[in-house]
Amino acid sequence: MSINTHYLDMPIAIEDLDQENLAYFEHCANHQFHLQACTACQQLRYPPTTACPFCAHLDSEWQPVEGKGTVCSYEEVHHVIQPAFKPFLPYLVLLVELDTQKNQPRPGDALRVMGNLTDPKGRLVAPEVVKQVGIGSRVRMVFTEVDQGIALPQWTLDETAEQPAKPWRYLYE
Repeated sequence: MSINTHYLDMPIAIEDLDQENLAYFEHCANHQFHLQACTACQQLRYPPTTACPFCAHLDSEWQPVEGKGTVCSYEEVHHVIQPAFKPFLPYLVLLVELDTQKNQPRPGDALRVMGNLTDPKGRLVAPEVVKQVGIGSRVRMVFTEVDQGIALPQWTLDETAEQPAKPWRYLYE
């Protein structure tokens, strides 16, 4: 069943033919983070695809994955294109390297997942929190409810992890 909805006035559309993404977001709607695992080489992959990027095998199965990792890059947005985001300026888009499957299948390889920085309830955070997060910050996955049957994977500071004394940040001020 296709998904057609909006998140902060931005359209989200996943068509019936996109079975991999529909399955991924079905898990997200249940607040569970699952990734495809190749049935031939056992490597996890993200984003969802029809074939394994490592061995080109077509069969996979969904496996639960712990949604924890380290911020390896970020974008701090100060100018909005989408007006509904204006009350949340500045906000962060994080690229998070998961703890799962680091340096596999080759050294330097990793699973990296993007999402916004939110509070534990999945709401975009206040500017004072944005200033505390940078490269090296430890985060965990949370989900933002969008509509019936869809939730977006997002990131919040991992309160159980040791945080760097001063995460690396671009100089803005």
